[in-house]
Amino acid sequence: MEGIQKRFGATHALRGVSLEVHSGEVLALIGENGAGKSTLMKVLSGAHAPDDGLMELAGEPYAPTGPLDARRAGVGMIYQELNLAPDLTVEDNIMLGQERSRFGFLNRREQHQIVHEALELLGHPDLKPDLLVSQLSVGLQQLVEIARVLTTQTQVIVFDEPTSSLTQEDAKHLFKVIDKLKASGMGVIYISHFLEEIREVGDRFVVLRDGESVGTGPLAEVSEAEVVSLMVGRTVEELFPQVPHQPGEVLVTVESLTGQHMPKEMSLDIRRGEILGISGLVGAGRTEFLRCLFGLDPIKSGQVTIAGATTRQTPHARIRAGLGLVSEDRKGEGLAQSCSLADNLTFSRLAPYSKAGFLNLPQRQAAVREWLGRLQVKFRSHDQAVQELSGGNQQKVAIARVMHQAADVLLLDEPTRGIDVGTKSEIYRLMGELAAQGKAIVFVSSYLSELLAVCDRVAVMARGRLRAVRPASEWTEEEVMSLAITTDVESLPDTTDVDMVVDQ
Repeated sequence: MEGIQKRFGATHALRGVSLEVHSGEVLALIGENGAGKSTLMKVLSGAHAPDDGLMELAGEPYAPTGPLDARRAGVGMIYQELNLAPDLTVEDNIMLGQERSRFGFLNRREQHQIVHEALELLGHPDLKPDLLVSQLSVGLQQLVEIARVLTTQTQVIVFDEPTSSLTQEDAKHLFKVIDKLKASGMGVIYISHFLEEIREVGDRFVVLRDGESVGTGPLAEVSEAEVVSLMVGRTVEELFPQVPHQPGEVLVTVESLTGQHMPKEMSLDIRRGEILGISGLVGAGRTEFLRCLFGLDPIKSGQVTIAGATTRQTPHARIRAGLGLVSEDRKGEGLAQSCSLADNLTFSRLAPYSKAGFLNLPQRQAAVREWLGRLQVKFRSHDQAVQELSGGNQQKVAIARVMHQAADVLLLDEPTRGIDVGTKSEIYRLMGELAAQGKAIVFVSSYLSELLAVCDRVAVMARGRLRAVRPASEWTEEEVMSLAITTDVESLPDTTDVDMVVDQ
């Protein structure tokens, strides 16, 4: 691809972008939301026609008239959202649109052979072709999506944020699949916000910023800090803005909290003006702890005191007491995807705009514009569906919702997962500003670097139990990980410098 230009009205999405991917390599395409990554790949895959520029495939001119034409030419695209028919079988999904026939009848034998060869290349020759796709895990469904691309003579395959819906185990298997594709001689373009993933699978990188290519080279020769700086035009230090704030009195007290499965006998205090980070492996009980705090999940024993008072164990009661939750499942729980920005932001607190059973829509619209402006949400209209926004802007709307609730305690579950580093920086700054206003923030994250950079204290959980809480400055990443994977109380470190260690 050379000098690719693309405009959408007044928006100049691509400004002369050039890149090349070689046979048998993984090219990492990196950039913030809105940098032009998806637009560039839609040009490559035939979904958009470039306004200017040239493309070649295997040394020949390449100008697809549409996605089907691109696929026939050997360019496949795996989108972030899977595009499968759940009530069809594995084989029917893989062969959809390219069925084989003989004398006017479906040639099942030929189709079986094609499907078997594709699944064998992906390391899953044992996957039964007659299974319904709805019976498969998300990881195996993604495998079916990849196999569908491989039924043509694929030369280049593009993965757009492929791990966003995968478990860690499924993600690791995907990386093995990509290695197989690379070894078979295919060129792979891998788009991700996760720099650790990019380093694991990529050979070279291209960074896009504001529709332009601003850097390229071997990944082995560039540091993470240099990549981040290219992406956002700022140094790594600027990615963790420090807003002065001072932790105050205890606002929430948790005593021996035990859920149906997790957490187990968990006790800690949460203070005003504090950012409390919670670390741990997947399955450690971090999400369950927040859900119990918010009243979503039942508790077997223990007590939660908010501002010196106890409440009923329901979300409604906890919201009235000043708690707000941003779920880790943004699409399933955090936002109503087909509803408008205005509805998502105000549904949980309509009282300020209602009188005698009627909504004052102009008043609500003015408030929505103010909140979206405060969080610098990029949107076209407050009436547009939230699903039309980028992941980072959706996350800002979710946070704006709990702020609009006038929550004093914000429970943020993986709020920076799957969003670009620039938006992460904005969320870090917002958290600091909220803490400076006296809000208490509980910040669950799988990224140790951001917890240690942003939080005042960091707690570590393992198998449902709270292992320790310390000031962030007293932790190292190695110590956090050691506690997160240790389950024997005898193997805990000396506790003299630990604020609290919970007995097993």
